[in-house]
Amino acid sequence: MNTGSNEPGEVAVATDETEVDGVKDDGEQGLGSRAPEFIKARRALHLSWQVGVFIIGLAIVVAGIIMLPLPGPGWVVIFGGMAVWATEFVWAQLVLRWTKRKVTEAAQKALDPKVRRRNIILTSIGLVIVAGLVGFYVWKFGIVMPWKIKDQ
Repeated sequence: MNTGSNEPGEVAVATDETEVDGVKDDGEQGLGSRAPEFIKARRALHLSWQVGVFIIGLAIVVAGIIMLPLPGPGWVVIFGGMAVWATEFVWAQLVLRWTKRKVTEAAQKALDPKVRRRNIILTSIGLVIVAGLVGFYVWKFGIVMPWKIKDQ
């Protein structure tokens, strides 16, 4: 996973000011800790802050993993835990930036008229097949409600 760019061999560079095509992007902050300055000034306090952020993020991510097979918004909670980690850890910030970029690319691809047309056609064909199978089953076996089944 290359989080810096899509070109092989390039590396992500942390800067405070992001500039793309001559346009300065103030939307994203630079990489690094978002802890208050009085916490960053004391090493022991900053380390304990990072441990606390890590534990809270880990609890949120574990809750999201538990929600994957169970009812609940598992992936949303997992990315929420990653966002908590991204307040302190550069690796989590890079993973979130990469994920945002990939989600944006997927959304743009899904909105492409050719892809939408293909998806609508495939969905329609699938619905016709399912309707045919249901019709065949009803024709062959009929509809018997569970409460009308007699003891055999």
